[in-house]
This record gives sequence, C-alpha cells and structure tokens, in this order.
Amino acid sequence: MTERTTTAVVLGGSLSGMLAARALADVIDHVTVVERDVLPPGPEPRKGLPQARHVHQLWSGGAQALEELLPGIGGQLRDAGAHRLPVTTDMVALSPYGWYRRWAESHHMLLCSRDLLDATVRAAVLADERVEVVQGAEVLGPVGTDTAVTGVRIRTQDLAERTLSADLVLDATGRGSRAAGWLTDLGLPAVERREVNSGVAYASRCFRAPEGAREGFPVVNVQPDPRAGKPGCGGVLLPIEDGRWIVTLFGSRGAEPPTEASEFERYARKELRHPVIAELLEHAEPLTDVAYTRATANRRHYYERMPVWPENFAVLGDALCALNPIYGHGMSVAAQGAVALRDTVRRRGWGSPGLARRIQRAVARPASAAWDLALGMDVFYPGATENGPTLRDRLVAAYVGRLLHTATGNGRIARRVTDVTSLERGAEVLLAPSVLLAAVVGPLKPALTGPPLTTEERKAAGLL
Repeated sequence: MTERTTTAVVLGGSLSGMLAARALADVIDHVTVVERDVLPPGPEPRKGLPQARHVHQLWSGGAQALEELLPGIGGQLRDAGAHRLPVTTDMVALSPYGWYRRWAESHHMLLCSRDLLDATVRAAVLADERVEVVQGAEVLGPVGTDTAVTGVRIRTQDLAERTLSADLVLDATGRGSRAAGWLTDLGLPAVERREVNSGVAYASRCFRAPEGAREGFPVVNVQPDPRAGKPGCGGVLLPIEDGRWIVTLFGSRGAEPPTEASEFERYARKELRHPVIAELLEHAEPLTDVAYTRATANRRHYYERMPVWPENFAVLGDALCALNPIYGHGMSVAAQGAVALRDTVRRRGWGSPGLARRIQRAVARPASAAWDLALGMDVFYPGATENGPTLRDRLVAAYVGRLLHTATGNGRIARRVTDVTSLERGAEVLLAPSVLLAAVVGPLKPALTGPPLTTEERKAAGLL
C-alpha cells in the first residue's frame, strides 16, 4: 500500500500566505495557495495590496525567520537592490524623548519596496513543485463541521464553484478575513476580539534621492510625542531599491496628512516635530503622486483562547493580528509565524490530534509580542479605545518611556530596547535588574540638539 498524499490549502497569496505555504511544503506533500488577485510576474503593484505604497521594513527578527524558510533569500533581495541597514548605526530618529544616538550595530533591517519583497519571495516559493497557486479565485468559506474542517469552497474566474479538499486549511487573507464569521457559521462560539484604532492616516510618495545619497543613506524617522496633548504627527524616510526614497507621513485624528502632492512637503515641514524630512525632500525628485490610507487600526482576534477549536483549520498573519503598519512589524510577524507553523507540525507530527489548535497557539506568540509593542503607543491616542488606557497600559507605558529616555544616552539600554523592537527577544529582557537600575539612573550622555546626520550625509543630500 502507498501512503495517502497529504494536502493543505492556504487562503491568500500575499507574504503571509506564501511563507505559510513554504513552511508547509517542508512537512506535507502538496500545498495549494488560493489568491483573489491575478499575481503580477514581477515587482509590480496589485489591487489587493494597497498598503504596498507605504513604507515597509523587515526587522532582523523577521529577516532571520525569512532566511530560515528560504535560505539565501536575503542575498537575493540585496542583489535586487534591497538595503541592509544596521540598527541603530544607520538610523536618524527623533523619539518622544529626544534624538537617538547612532550606536554600534546591534540588529539590522532589510529595506525595499513591498512589491520587490513580495515578488522575490513569491518566485522562490513557487519554484517548489510542491506548491501551486490558484489565482483570480474568491474564497466562499470552509467546508466541515464545528469539530473539523475538511476543505474550502472557492469561485474561480469563470464563476464556477468547486471544493478543494484539504488536510489543513490556513486563513492568511489579511485584514479582510472572514474567519470569525466562518467559525460561528460552523457552530463555534464567537471569538474574543479587541481593536485599538489610533485614527492615524498615512500619506506616502516615492522620490529619486540625490545622486550622492542613493547608497548608504540612513533611515530618517520623526516620531510623534503622545504626551503632547494634541494629535500626533510623524514621518519616515526609507531608502529602497533603484536609488529611491519612500516617505510616509502620518497623523492621528485632527492632524491627518494631506492627500495633495502640493501639500506633502509643507506638512513635513510645519506639522512634524522637526523639519529634517522636508529639508531632505527639497533636493529629491518626486516620482509618484500621494498614496493615502486610513486602514491602520490594530485588530486582534484571540483564536488561541477559544474554548473549542476545529481540527484542520488555523488563522495567521493579519487575519489573526493586524497591526498599525508604522511600527514595521507585520512582515516580521508573518515570517516568524510561518516558522512556528512548520516547527509545530514537525514537533507534534502530521495528523496528530489537536494539531490545528497547537498551530493556532504557536502562531499567536509572535503576533502577541508585536501587538503589545503597538498598543504601548497607540492606546494613548484620543478615541483609540472606548474607555481609554487601562492602569496596566499606563504603568507599562511609563516604564517603557523611561527606558526610551535612557536609550537616548545609554548604548546598552538602546541595544536592549532594539532587542525587543527587532523581534529578536521578548519584552522580559527589559525587566532584568541591570536594565531596571539603568532606567533609574537615566541617560549617561547629554541630549543631542539636532538630527545626527554626518557631514558626508548632509553633503550627499544637498544640505551643505
């Protein structure tokens, strides 16, 4: 007798779905990815990913997970033009507590357009003959009962409906996921859910960097101060491939950034806490109009807390935990979740009882770490939650704020903070006795009075 072929269906062909497919290809026979869009052949925009027009970054915790799933992918991305930037060496960042110094490298980021990242990952995943993609297909819902899912119904481009049978169905359909409704339709209880909506809107444009600033230029980040008692405004400039900068400006309710290109630089100059981004843009060439979005709410479904859970079904990526994109954690969480998926199947064994529930709990862990980081800031925006920050929120924020203040003048604490923000280590490292003592002492160096751009960087950008 021959063994039965094991199959999985992944709903959603964006980064989270493709990485989940790659993770499963290591442990089962065949994976089908179902995607609503017709996927482009290269690094091009697609309808179902409007957020691709805004800044994206892959923190080192996510880059390591990506490399584990697709060995050599980091080199492929860099060969295609992506930048590897050391943290905090190549960061010019104004925190709510002052300018950070540019300490020696502790972590890194991979920077490129979302289109390039997705296309590179997609090509690598689909090169595996165990993975296929069904494009231009609408997901109608899972097939099964409250105890087990056995497949999924889809509608293809010719409007024909069919069922894909599967031993495992993964929902990676992003912010528009209907998994919560699907589960109640199968007879399961409603899932616990929380939303923290800072009301932040994003406006982004691409620019051609000045010739001398197209390689080796740092990230520039001006953060809002949630303690200011007014709407928060900020901006990020990231160097990406082809000598371009992508700049995202953001503002919360009452201080939203402009939709018009003519107002873009004015907002960067007048509304942000420092005009450095506007000064840099004076010498850059605009390449695109303004891309705008308000879909920035933090939204968490606690599927791992469900009292019962069906076999053969799990939810991951933004469908599980959608984060305010400004913190740059969504792609790293997707990569770490895919590694957790693969490792859980390997450890527990394919087809073992309760495997789907164990998968759901495993993928929730990296999502929860990033969720706590996002809420530490966003919960303080007016109207973000119905009842405002909890006592726990305020105590945690006060301590983290003290650490951020200390990090402006203490390189060891800056490293501990970036241990967490890079998603390489958990927040427990911030509670070590030596870190607690450093927080009491505060910064060891005086505050910087302006952005720590080097003379060479200023010249390259046209500021001198």
